[in-house]
Amino acid sequence: MSTTQDYQAAEQLLRRPARPGELVVGDKLRPQWIDGGDRFWYAVANGAGSRFVLVDPAAGTRAPAFDHARLAAALAAASGQQVDPEALPFPAIQPTANAVEFGAFGAYWRCRLDDYTCEPAEFTPPGSPLDVPSPDGKVAVSRRGHDLWARSLSDGREWALTTDGAPDHQYGTGPDSTSNATLLRKIGLPYLPPAVAWSPDSTKVLAHRTDERAVRQTHLVQARPADGGAPLLHTQRYAYPGDEHMPQAELVVLDVATGTVVRAQAEPLLMPQMSPITIKWAWWAQDGSAVYYLARPRDLRTLSLHRLDPATGEVTTVLSETGDTRVEPNQWLYEPPIVRVLADEVLWYSQRDGWGHLYRYDLRTGELLGRVTSGPWAVRQILRVDEAERVVYFTASGLVDEDPYRRTVCRVGLDGSGFARVTDDESDHVATVPDGQDYFIDSASTVDTAPVTRVRDWTGRVLVELERADIGKLTATGWTPPERFRVKAADGVTDIYGVLYRPRGFDPTKRYAVVDNVYPGPQVNRVAPCFDPGGMGMDAEPLAALGFVVVALDGRGTPGRSKAFHDASYGRLADAGCLADHVAALRQLAETRPWMDPDRIGVFGHSGGGFAAARAMLDFPEVFKAGVALSGSHDAPHFNLGFVEAYDGADNPEAWARTSHADLADRLAGKLLLVHGEMDDQVHPAHTLRLADRLAAADKDFELLIVPGAEHTLIDCLTYVRKRSWDFLVRELMGTQPPSYRPAPIALGPELLAELFA
Repeated sequence: MSTTQDYQAAEQLLRRPARPGELVVGDKLRPQWIDGGDRFWYAVANGAGSRFVLVDPAAGTRAPAFDHARLAAALAAASGQQVDPEALPFPAIQPTANAVEFGAFGAYWRCRLDDYTCEPAEFTPPGSPLDVPSPDGKVAVSRRGHDLWARSLSDGREWALTTDGAPDHQYGTGPDSTSNATLLRKIGLPYLPPAVAWSPDSTKVLAHRTDERAVRQTHLVQARPADGGAPLLHTQRYAYPGDEHMPQAELVVLDVATGTVVRAQAEPLLMPQMSPITIKWAWWAQDGSAVYYLARPRDLRTLSLHRLDPATGEVTTVLSETGDTRVEPNQWLYEPPIVRVLADEVLWYSQRDGWGHLYRYDLRTGELLGRVTSGPWAVRQILRVDEAERVVYFTASGLVDEDPYRRTVCRVGLDGSGFARVTDDESDHVATVPDGQDYFIDSASTVDTAPVTRVRDWTGRVLVELERADIGKLTATGWTPPERFRVKAADGVTDIYGVLYRPRGFDPTKRYAVVDNVYPGPQVNRVAPCFDPGGMGMDAEPLAALGFVVVALDGRGTPGRSKAFHDASYGRLADAGCLADHVAALRQLAETRPWMDPDRIGVFGHSGGGFAAARAMLDFPEVFKAGVALSGSHDAPHFNLGFVEAYDGADNPEAWARTSHADLADRLAGKLLLVHGEMDDQVHPAHTLRLADRLAAADKDFELLIVPGAEHTLIDCLTYVRKRSWDFLVRELMGTQPPSYRPAPIALGPELLAELFA
């Protein structure tokens, strides 16, 4: 049974990602470049405050950015406040010549580092979060109404860059369906910053005019607005699969000084989910001479690279590739395309051989010049191209026999010769690369080994070690590292991988209920190959703290392996990341782990995971006895056009119907909890209500929680919703009453918001 102490530990683990550094110290560093990237500083949060470190890679040095004790004493003397050197009251610094500046106690301070004297300093307010400043820091672009405006950052002068914007036909916006309007209202922002990209010389702006005039209108009703008034109707442009009209983006180049608007002489880009500028499908050439962009038709089976002349608007096609299913510039939907335009060539990512590799094309003629990489593995990210040495550096997955998802930093000549691993161990490597520098920051870990972060040069030589993550506070909660496992898929042939979390206070002589913590992709993975307490959805480890064995895995149809592995989901979104693989994995794991009770298996998921959780209950009622489905996309014909058509096909209504739960409600045998936010503008609450309607018609016993005012992530009621979910699973799988425990709410603070929009 779960105790109050278990719930307290679960709450700590649930809240950890919202308060970076509270339980793990030194795991995720955010370098702040200074001196053009020659040096950088970073902060390490310890739960009470931060320490600040200054790094000079060329010199191979790492040292405190200042004497923390002396600065604390100086700040205390100047402010009259108590200051703990181990908990400095500021999260960031601004290094200057022989001084450091920061904000604390409602004022702005400069502390000289020669004599450690602190004094008030002139404060330059940070730019508006709704602005996009130019590279030279002289001008910022923002939205005003339906148009884009520029503002001089020196004298405040403002002027319009566009004047013909109109409702649903405006500049600098992404699709309304993914604008996060509900969440933005909660934090007091009217909208996101405009989707624009500055030219390298700060003279022009690449933007687009978004056309949603003919896109379907959908509606949400807010029962109790913040002012307590009558219910409010919120209308949203939101295209469904098969709709004739979807959002489109007409690329434009705006001359900031002259006000000239140059429109692309080409058909607008289809924009079903995200702005092409936001997701880096449109970008400036390094010398500002051209704009390059990627485009696909509605069936997504052709990917083309185009060149836009910013002076004339003329568009030419550089190259294109066609395939039998989606042609993708990256298997992960939210990661930048693996394409790099060089002086005379293009590095082009393709899965034409069944994997994911780089090919070299002539920039002028589009002629294939040669293959750059090859083998039964996949390029994940281009890190750096040294055109003088004719070498490309990149990360790849599939080179570590133990775990094909782990990433390795590699190099190879542009002619395909000289392939070598820059990082030659078995860890997963996450690389952070500053522009134009001879080093990168390497974070090496595995799912059960905490990160070690180092600065390396491009030969792989360690220049300086930065941090070894401290997980002492994490283990003090009763947390133990997950077990990485490999089992066979339902086909009995394909290897699939996942992680298993043992329950808090694990006793191998006992038998434990099991929860499959699902997310089906196909656009992202459920399990990361690196050290990632909490993982996607922040659910696995809290559930283990409650006393469950928790399993998370990536079945066939998810990204990260071969083209065929990913395409197993094409036209088969209804399989929810191949739930048959989950069933096969659970059975294999239970065969060798007698402490797993195969008669008490539950399932838990959010968003796509909410869809998968409900689907598991309906497709495999003999396996899954209880399920919690949060914010689930249960009805594909009424879901986001871009997502459904990308993975089920652009003209496949039969597949869309199979991906709906409406006609499967009579299959429910176990206990099901459905949860949805009333103001979820990403997956509308109608998804859950339509399923509930069919369950009621089939006379099925289920629980339903509609959370007033909540958006898709349920973030401002996270602990309440999770506790309701935990209580449900404890009752239905453990057969005991949960303890009386009231978790503290999570505040919508800046750190959490930064993580949400990262």
